[in-house]
Amino acid sequence: MITAEIMGAWVVILLTLCILSYLYDDNPFYKAAEHLYIGISAGYYLVLAFWQQVQPNLFGRLWPSLMDVDDGSIFQSIWYSIYEILNFLSTGFNVLDRSVFPEGGIVGFDEIRMIYLIPFILGIVMLFRLIPKVSWMARWSIAYIVGMTAGLRFYAHLNSDILMQIQSASIDFTSDWGTIFNSIILLIGTLTGLIYFFFSSEHKGAIGILSKIGIYFLMIKFGASFGFAVMGRISLLIGRIDKMREYSTGEFYYATPILFIAVIICLALWAFMGKGETSNTLSDV
Repeated sequence: MITAEIMGAWVVILLTLCILSYLYDDNPFYKAAEHLYIGISAGYYLVLAFWQQVQPNLFGRLWPSLMDVDDGSIFQSIWYSIYEILNFLSTGFNVLDRSVFPEGGIVGFDEIRMIYLIPFILGIVMLFRLIPKVSWMARWSIAYIVGMTAGLRFYAHLNSDILMQIQSASIDFTSDWGTIFNSIILLIGTLTGLIYFFFSSEHKGAIGILSKIGIYFLMIKFGASFGFAVMGRISLLIGRIDKMREYSTGEFYYATPILFIAVIICLALWAFMGKGETSNTLSDV
């Protein structure tokens, strides 16, 4: 009996083999799997971001639940009449199965924050990028995002990278000899690495020697990072190979060997047809 689990196993093996087919050459099977992966990932994260960020944190602050903020004012009645229109547009025409604007407001906050109209408007303006005549207006949103992100990231990196690096490079001579030796190595690596990126004077003499020492420290760091990344990718490959071995049994109708042979045959036909088209093109020239 073919179950959802068996169908899922066949799809997993097929997409894995399509991705691995890139080892032979860039081919339509690899491109199809690549586009499918990117498209599904983009759609999934878009929906996830909307329901976990935009709906509760933006709309929830503009229209919180009336049970928490109802004061009977005229402004609130007008403001929530706009909410009711949005609620009708999202549910009245059966646009979505799940209502973006549930009845009575969105639970989660106890105060209307009109300041959140700014990101709401900027988000709408960002969509103007799709309209050529007014696409220039999207630059306002992009400038705001880049500026705010740069400021926030600068503060975070200043604390997490620069200040922590200075603190880590300090030497505590009251510690044991092993800790002192490690601190000295870290201090030398930090200073020589900075000297390597000091381009105001030519790297000759003492500065040249220190910059070469900095290069060694940088290469050790990059090599260790690359090795760590490779180990992570190898672990993913081992997991894929283990799944291929698991799905090669009769319980899954021998998905791995059957699809492996099918992909090999399709690649051979694709390669043969491609060579035939190439030879015909050369003969025409």
